[in-house]
Amino acid sequence: MNRRFFTPREANELLPFIREDIVRLQKTKREFVEIALKLREMRITHEQASKEPPEDDLFQMEASMEFLQMEAKTLSDSIRLKGAELKDVDHGLVDFPARINGEEVLLCWKQGEERIEFYHGRDDGFRGRRPIPEGLE
Repeated sequence: MNRRFFTPREANELLPFIREDIVRLQKTKREFVEIALKLREMRITHEQASKEPPEDDLFQMEASMEFLQMEAKTLSDSIRLKGAELKDVDHGLVDFPARINGEEVLLCWKQGEERIEFYHGRDDGFRGRRPIPEGLE
C-alpha cells in the first residue's frame, strides 16, 4: 500500500472531519466503559447474593458493548482511511505522515489545538514536537 504524505495545509483541511471522529470515538469509549462497569457491578452483586444476574440484562449489556466496539472500530478506521494515524483517543492525539526537508516525519495534532503547527520524527513521539518551519504549506 502506498503511504500518503500530507502537507500542513492538506492535514489542516482534514481537521474538521478528524475532530468529529475523535469526539464520537471518545463518546463511544465513555459509553463502553460505563456499561462495562455496570456489568461488573451487577455480576459482583449477584455473585455475593449467590444468584445469577438476569439473562435479559446480561444479554442487553453485552450486546450494547459489542455494538460500541464495532462503532469504535468504524471510527478509528475512518481516521486511518483518511491517511491519519490515531495515537491516543483520550487526549485526541493524531499524526499525519509528512516529509519535511526530505525527512519522513509526522505532523502532530492534539485535540483542542486550532490547527496543526507541530511535527516530530517517527520515533520521537509527542514529547519530541517541534514547530513546523515557516513557509511550509
